[in-house]
Amino acid sequence: MSKAVVEHLNLELATAFVQSFNAQRYHWMVSGPHFRDYHLRFGELYEAVHATIDELAERVRMLDGTPITSPSQMESLSVVKPSDTKKRLDATGMLKEALAGQDKIIALMHKGIEIADQAGDPGTSDLLTRFVQDHQKEAWFLREMLA
Repeated sequence: MSKAVVEHLNLELATAFVQSFNAQRYHWMVSGPHFRDYHLRFGELYEAVHATIDELAERVRMLDGTPITSPSQMESLSVVKPSDTKKRLDATGMLKEALAGQDKIIALMHKGIEIADQAGDPGTSDLLTRFVQDHQKEAWFLREMLA
């Protein structure tokens, strides 16, 4: 087991949890003239991000590590910060916040691929390579909605 890989996977896991919570918030709270489009987009973002959580945690276990499980760990480790629930965002603000989160996740995954490659862990590298493509697609959709 590579301690660096497990630590990085837990960063990925924490970040996925927070981004999925944020996307769910946007999905529930969006309003405006294009409500349906935004509501569906944020629901799809939630599903895409949430789908990575189990595989990240299971990869940590495969490497004989302990996946994070508490909300405090998620919030403290995540590179994406929880959306401020005291701040009312319009749809454009939600799109911008979601896109910034996706960009951070993509950068984190690129770093994780490098760490896994240096550790000689093609399984983790492959997992993150697959996930980064999904996040790039989600970022593209968000970017296009902001254009």
